[in-house]
Amino acid sequence: MPAVPTRVLLVEDDAMISEALSLALADEGFDIDCAATGEDGLELLEQVQVDVVLLDLMLPGIDGLTVCRSIRDQGALPIIVITARADTQDVIAGLEAGADDYVTKPLVAGELAARIRALLRRTAPPPPTRFTIGSLEVRPDEETVRRDGEPVHLTRTEFRLLTELVTAEGQVVTREQLLKRVWEHDYFGDTRLLDVHIRRLRRKVENDPDNPTLILTVRGRGYRTDPDP
Repeated sequence: MPAVPTRVLLVEDDAMISEALSLALADEGFDIDCAATGEDGLELLEQVQVDVVLLDLMLPGIDGLTVCRSIRDQGALPIIVITARADTQDVIAGLEAGADDYVTKPLVAGELAARIRALLRRTAPPPPTRFTIGSLEVRPDEETVRRDGEPVHLTRTEFRLLTELVTAEGQVVTREQLLKRVWEHDYFGDTRLLDVHIRRLRRKVENDPDNPTLILTVRGRGYRTDPDP
């Protein structure tokens, strides 16, 4: 039985970009649904089940950041935001809104396809075991996290990041290692992606995110967990 193609929702208001990208991604083996506005994109998500969303930040009507937050509020559907500018504020705003990754225009279909596949590989089943740090229990095989017995809802990327840290069992995981293992590609020194996700993760698992006791920064190197906070 042939594998079901990955279904992608592309929310892009530029008709030429949308058509060209749809054809190129179709050639890469993806099924593409298109929406020209944020409103149409959100409506489509209520009607069809997709595997990943490609979301332009500059949209008429509801802007991309609002759409991103709305999707994230409803669950952990993978989101890659598309931005025309690579400046810090645009990228960080998209990541803070809940995006897992970002790409900048002009888009290269082959690279984008690789990003999509890498993002979806993060859901591969991890080894059956569990880890406890402080009040946090992480079960990689079940893809669940509990804090004081209550479930913590993480995105797929946040879960993969936390799993990489807890499985190191207190050893330092460098920033470069985390970027390579979680996002599976080289950002050539651009660590904004990691910084924002660490910040988002701390907000969900730490009692005081500004004074973390579970996920610790090792200045100049990376991050580690404290097995006995």
